[in-house]
Amino acid sequence: MLLLSGCATVEQNPDAVPPAEIASPATENTLPKPWKSGSSEPTGPLSAIGTANTTRPSVVTLAAPSDLWDRIRRGLSMPDLDTDLVRGREKWYASRPDYIQRMTERSSRYLFHIVEEIERRNMPMELALLPFIESAFNPQAVSSARAAGIWQFMPATGESFDLKQNVFRDDRRDVLASTRAALDYLQQLHNRFGDWHLALAAYNWGQGNVNRAITHNKRKGLPTAYTDLNMPLETRMYIPKLQAVKNIIAKPEAFGTQLPLIGNHPFFDTVVLDRDIDVSVIARLAGISEQDFRALNPSLRHPVVMAAGTPNILLPWDSAAIFQRELQTHSGPLATWTAWVVPTTMTAEKAAERVGMDARELRSINSIPPRMLVRAGSSLIVPRNSHRNSDVTLHVADNGHLSLQPDVVLRRVSVRARQGENLAALANRYGVSPVGAADWNKLAVNARLKSGQRITLMLPRQSSGTVASAPRKKGRDTAPSTSSRKTAVNNTKSVKSPQTAQQNGSKTKVAANAK
Repeated sequence: MLLLSGCATVEQNPDAVPPAEIASPATENTLPKPWKSGSSEPTGPLSAIGTANTTRPSVVTLAAPSDLWDRIRRGLSMPDLDTDLVRGREKWYASRPDYIQRMTERSSRYLFHIVEEIERRNMPMELALLPFIESAFNPQAVSSARAAGIWQFMPATGESFDLKQNVFRDDRRDVLASTRAALDYLQQLHNRFGDWHLALAAYNWGQGNVNRAITHNKRKGLPTAYTDLNMPLETRMYIPKLQAVKNIIAKPEAFGTQLPLIGNHPFFDTVVLDRDIDVSVIARLAGISEQDFRALNPSLRHPVVMAAGTPNILLPWDSAAIFQRELQTHSGPLATWTAWVVPTTMTAEKAAERVGMDARELRSINSIPPRMLVRAGSSLIVPRNSHRNSDVTLHVADNGHLSLQPDVVLRRVSVRARQGENLAALANRYGVSPVGAADWNKLAVNARLKSGQRITLMLPRQSSGTVASAPRKKGRDTAPSTSSRKTAVNNTKSVKSPQTAQQNGSKTKVAANAK
């Protein structure tokens, strides 16, 4: 036992002040004061300091994740769903190893960034697997309801989360921007419903629909968990799909699946641009293909990157340093394309003549269909020249749009189908788009038609005021009847904002190219 000792030897000094004089009233405030509540100065004798036996808590050594899949497994924290629907989805995925291989290899470009963001926000790692369900990690995937990107944002929902959509770029496909928006949205939904399964259901079906389903069950005294709600089949299957992918990634050997190696390190780096630059120039300086560049920058629609609107580009990690080094010694123009705002409504041929460009190339690069006028205020990609050689301004880069209108007046007509004819054949007979005819009549493009069945078409009015029609053959065809009301067609290619599926309705399945 160690005891604190206050002993000390002091040499006598004849000039020292006697101890009795130290405690004079004049110096009383220098002495220790009694303990007061809230004071940090203790009084009284000091406690003895002793020794005691202590035990050191055991330390568990955690090895760094061997790869990104291992890191994902460590962060899985959502409650498991164990239902027959999950078993069915497990069998579906396990029986398609080629599909799993394609989408997991595609994910290798983006998954590290998503995992980093989820860990930074302290969110469940299951969310990193959500793009497997939404788009199979294909940034170019587009659903029939116009949801786009790996996170499948609807146009209006994307706008509400500051994802720009214009004629030059679509940030719903941007890896960094869409991931930020998706995780913001999922956090918002979790804060509202307090349950990750319900939050995911709302992400797919719309938070308004989920809220109404919960209210309906509450009124009837029924439970309100995800499995208790009445919802569409797509939403009913949504979390079982995610759970099945989670189970396969957690234990791939149990399903006879082999996952491609994805290193636990960044795939890409961000490079800041201060000048407009052609995609071809970026790819050449970075030593990569244009296809690889667009895979990391899928939001770009045109062959030039506008620094004002897209100041950051993504390049493979090693290629980023190569690009920056080569850029410093590059000579010659960086960009051969720029944006031109059309001053008045004109034909594509007239616009091509104004900018010194071939009309077919102008139509192709700006996606202008035949027989369409380009409206005033539209933004077109055109070659640079001595009169147009400056970088695109921020206003144009952020707000560029393409508005079109028909070069002819169309009228609604009703025609009769021939025996054995389908919709596509009838549309071709009248020289109109089968897809347009299907949309006008709410039918499939190859829908079989009954003999004499009336079909609505939009046909151009001839200069005489009559409607063009297909020639009759042996009296079998009835002359088309025109409606008394002229229909004005306004085909505008600027971005619309329909009611979003994430807010009020289910997102339709993504296009087949997502797989």
